[in-house]
Amino acid sequence: MKQSIALDILKTGQNVFLTGQAGAGKTYVLNQYISHLRTRHIPVAITASTGIASTHINGMTIHAWSGMGIKDHFTKDDFIRLKSRKTVIDRLKDTKVLIIDEISMLHARQVDLLDEILRTVRENDQAFGGMQVIFSGDFFQLPPIGGKGESNKEKFAFMAKSWLSAKFQVCYLSEQHRQNNQDEIQRYGISLTDILNQIRSQTVSQTAINTLLATKNNTINLNRTRLYTHNASVDKINEEALFALNTPSHTFECTTFGEKALIDTLKKNVRATDTLTLKKGAKVMFVKNNPELGVSNGTMGEVVGFVGLDDGTKKTANHSTPPIVRLNSGQNVIAEPEEWTIEDADGQVLANYTQIPLCLAWAITVHKSQGMTLDAAEIDLSSTFETGQGYVALSRLRSLDGLKLLGMNHQSLRLDEWVFRVDKRLLDLSDEHERHFTAMTDDAIKAQQTAFITACGGLTNIPTKPTTPPKTINTNTLHATKVLIQQGLDLDEIANKRHLAKSTITEHINKLIAQDGVSDYERFAPSNQVLADIKAVLNDLESKGELDDPPKLRPIIEALPTPYPYHTVRLALAFIRADKEDYDSHP
Repeated sequence: MKQSIALDILKTGQNVFLTGQAGAGKTYVLNQYISHLRTRHIPVAITASTGIASTHINGMTIHAWSGMGIKDHFTKDDFIRLKSRKTVIDRLKDTKVLIIDEISMLHARQVDLLDEILRTVRENDQAFGGMQVIFSGDFFQLPPIGGKGESNKEKFAFMAKSWLSAKFQVCYLSEQHRQNNQDEIQRYGISLTDILNQIRSQTVSQTAINTLLATKNNTINLNRTRLYTHNASVDKINEEALFALNTPSHTFECTTFGEKALIDTLKKNVRATDTLTLKKGAKVMFVKNNPELGVSNGTMGEVVGFVGLDDGTKKTANHSTPPIVRLNSGQNVIAEPEEWTIEDADGQVLANYTQIPLCLAWAITVHKSQGMTLDAAEIDLSSTFETGQGYVALSRLRSLDGLKLLGMNHQSLRLDEWVFRVDKRLLDLSDEHERHFTAMTDDAIKAQQTAFITACGGLTNIPTKPTTPPKTINTNTLHATKVLIQQGLDLDEIANKRHLAKSTITEHINKLIAQDGVSDYERFAPSNQVLADIKAVLNDLESKGELDDPPKLRPIIEALPTPYPYHTVRLALAFIRADKEDYDSHP
């Protein structure tokens, strides 16, 4: 099914399962639909099965959104506690469209619990309480974590009772938007897309096998990712490589806040480690998206230093002395601590986990590679022990040019037989749903789409060029930061007191400067040198006609002669914008 048809089906308000192989454009279609809903003022909840997956669509976990937490069944007392959480209840009642990405990693029991929660809270006995539900994912990815002795058949979301009652329209995307097929075919006689499709259909040809094995001789970028099937192999490689570096080590400990159960949920859903030891020269990978730095979950680089620390210093590293990372693109960025939080609907933090968003990345497991897109990877499948591992590993890559396959065994290209049969059925259903949908007239489709917008209380007439409302910060949390500023606390103290990252506190200060003026916040102004450097970059970008309004951080950070933390750049822009004349003389 083409992306355009899937998007049109989504707009009719039917429940949809959106699937297809890596690179087919599932996230693109979701983002297009989210934009469609927002411009029509239809409340949409954007969630994912894990915290890792949720970063790709700027959402939150379904566990946090729904209030189910780490449970997979609710007692009467659980429902009583849930109903006492007004913000969660309001959220569940107000939402018209619920999106869950990476549904393959959500256990069937949790799908059924979600259905029970929504039916109960919304007092509506339709599937999922009557809201439109969109599941997105690929069941050829590795299965969800289950109980001891559980088979895959019991784990997958499509085994939930609520899956049947929801009557999902299956949209199986068939277009490929990741690999450049023609160039590959000229070089190899076959493309990676063709090989992945052969694996999906379990008709792998000898040509495909020979091509994969021949990539052992490929010369790929030294900054490549190394994927292994076992944690022990990955840990050994990373530890040995770190030990071999003849530079001082610096250790960063995570900080947490909130109830233990919520913190444990966060820890399960992030790739950051509680204790992170780094050295100059360490190969690292970002484990959280940061659009301001131009990094995403999976961006690779090398540690080239630490803010405020020299190689010979004895000063202990901490979150205020973060590592400087040279990305594979050549850009230097500062890997400031990031926060993973569970919040209520008013933005109040219930639990927080803060750590440098990096992991050692000379090697990573195939399991941890899920959701990534890699330019180059050295992969060892010779110890494959689970069906689907080979498919997951190979589908991370853009093309065969970036693959160096060290070896594979008889299990490497096999898929779960039962999931394979289910996938064939999903493909047949998608074809059936497409034929039925495309047989409708354009007027009938438009009428159905308009009826859904009306039923949701949305706008049927929208401006030609809709504007996106600016991001707002909850006034309660903004006031809490202001109170601490008035008490004389510095940036680090406020961040620690509020259990928030400095970047979040900086955003609050920027809002407060815009709201109150600069006089109460002058002590947060960066130094003359920082301001001069940033002003010079702004002037240069303006002279080239490349300065955005408001200025975007990434072009400024890339152009700076010295990398500054992005919270420092944010503050500088706020002061420069507020009163351009006064800060040349600021001490």
